[in-house]
Amino acid sequence: MTSIADIEIPADGTGTNELFNAVPSLTCEMERVIASSGHGLWLSGPSQEAIETALDEAGAIGAYALINSDADRWLYDIEFEPETINVFEVVLEEGGTVLSASASSDTWLLSIRFADRESVSSLYDRLDEQGVTPTIVRLFNLAEETHSQCGLTTRQYETLVAAIDHGYFEIPREVSMQELSEELDISHQALSERLRRAYRALVTSELNVSEDDTVAPPMPSD
Repeated sequence: MTSIADIEIPADGTGTNELFNAVPSLTCEMERVIASSGHGLWLSGPSQEAIETALDEAGAIGAYALINSDADRWLYDIEFEPETINVFEVVLEEGGTVLSASASSDTWLLSIRFADRESVSSLYDRLDEQGVTPTIVRLFNLAEETHSQCGLTTRQYETLVAAIDHGYFEIPREVSMQELSEELDISHQALSERLRRAYRALVTSELNVSEDDTVAPPMPSD
């Protein structure tokens, strides 16, 4: 049964602790999709010059390259030295999929999807053995916390998951709406309408807005 684990990991031992020591105001966010052998990390907080100085001086970091920039943050493709504990690679080896990963104040927070809870335990034990003891903040089965709690229909939920997995919400997008509609075997128009209804359901649920508070009439479920 698919499980989602939200875990905290200290930056110490992950290859990024030197960055936080050099620039404590640093924040990191993992880019889910990047075409390279390294890892895409959005870095922000200090100046670009301070960030690159820290990258140059960090012994756990090998090559790095600036990929993109957005306002006051920069996307770097970063390769860690072979002896560094690469948490992202460990997660993949244990069968997990990193849904999101961000760090600030010397602590990483990862949301990871696993096929079962045994894989969560295996990841925990493996990281603990390597001296990077994680803290499980939240662990739940998707069957226990279903999409219906967010007001989504089954099709809307599955469509949003597919959109995330295929990089539809990435910047820039990794898949077009036409390509995603073909993947889901539905028309472009049907996909557009389903996504709009899903957005509405999520906003209504998360912002605690009732249908009576909205101007537009309720839309039928899909």
